Amino acid sequence: MNGSDWAAPAAVGGFFVFLIVIVWQIAATRRARMLAAREDQYQQLARKYEQLLEDNVELHRRTLDELSSTRASISSMEKMMREVG
Repeated sequence: MNGSDWAAPAAVGGFFVFLIVIVWQIAATRRARMLAAREDQYQQLARKYEQLLEDNVELHRRTLDELSSTRASISSMEKMMREVG
């Protein structure tokens, strides 16, 4: 066996190693893109949750204001009924 006998198998082996590296890099790039997309989705979800929480706090505040005004109204009616009765 001389040096030229090993050249063809070495070239084929090198080519397959090259293909494996290319496929590996494509998979790594895809995985990185998927992780970035997932991170964007998490950020959007966090912003939506923050907005919903702010809306909920505002609704709670309005409900408390209405309840306070209702209590004041009921108290004034009770006072008026005691004075009349």
